Amino acid sequence: MKSYDRAYFDRWYRAPGAGKRSRARLERTVALALAATEAMLGHPVRSVLDVGCGEGAWRGPLLRLRPRLRYLGLDPSDYAVQRFGRTRNLRQARFGDLATLRPCPPVDLLVCADVLHYVPDAELRAGLPGLAALCGGLAFLETYTAEDVAGGEVEGDFEGFLHRPAAFYRRALARAGFTALGQHCWLSPALAGQATALERA
Repeated sequence: MKSYDRAYFDRWYRAPGAGKRSRARLERTVALALAATEAMLGHPVRSVLDVGCGEGAWRGPLLRLRPRLRYLGLDPSDYAVQRFGRTRNLRQARFGDLATLRPCPPVDLLVCADVLHYVPDAELRAGLPGLAALCGGLAFLETYTAEDVAGGEVEGDFEGFLHRPAAFYRRALARAGFTALGQHCWLSPALAGQATALERA
């Protein structure tokens, strides 16, 4: 089984030329997710749930922009939760645990970035209804597909990467009640119908 230990995070996030996102790109992505959520909700983001948060990299940029928001991260990594759980409010959970796990009330912004394309089919089916139930505003679900890999748009960790077509995720997320808005942003089932025709992807 793939191990998300310190060596993994050193290799993919801290080593020179690491394949995961740069700090500047992460900050732009966080700003995009906040702006899209606030445009739909009409108020500043107050709560964030980060599913598959790793070391909680989103927490710092989020709090710099919205110092009063409440952040909770979930991740299966023993290392990440033991090292950063107390200081960054991370708890241990796998994606499939969302079938029954409700660690907080529905949040304004739900983040699940660079995660779904590693989650096996059965676990994905089990967790998606919980993901939808925990999202009260907008979900930022950064997910890459077989088409992205074939086109060379994605680089990084391909161990355990599931080469699913984009249509697979569109169907699965629509069944869970999400509405596609584009740029990896999905309107929660709680706000279904609030996006105008050209806001929807």
